[in-house]
Amino acid sequence: MLSWEDIVALARELPGVEEGTSYGRPALLVKGKFFAALRTNPDALVVKCDLDEKPLLLEARPDILFETPHYHGYGAMLIKLDASPDDAREFLVDSWLIAAPKTLAKQISLD
Repeated sequence: MLSWEDIVALARELPGVEEGTSYGRPALLVKGKFFAALRTNPDALVVKCDLDEKPLLLEARPDILFETPHYHGYGAMLIKLDASPDDAREFLVDSWLIAAPKTLAKQISLD
């Protein structure tokens, strides 16, 4: 199971990542903008996602992705903390790309 420290370590690979809080929960920010946080019941990670792609993502990966009624209609979804580090990294990067300024996003290689 991924710990908050594991998640922070994965996110530190991205430029401009800062630790902070969102609604009192541990969160990751890029240039002050939220891109990931522990769920209040700390069994999952909240990440940003493209609202149009969200249904496809949830259908493709029900083993690790889900949403609750709180997130219906919003560009956010939940990743189970028992996801693999590679899966968590993938969705953290996607969330970071949504939140990061375009100039910063151009600095990373997605290879």
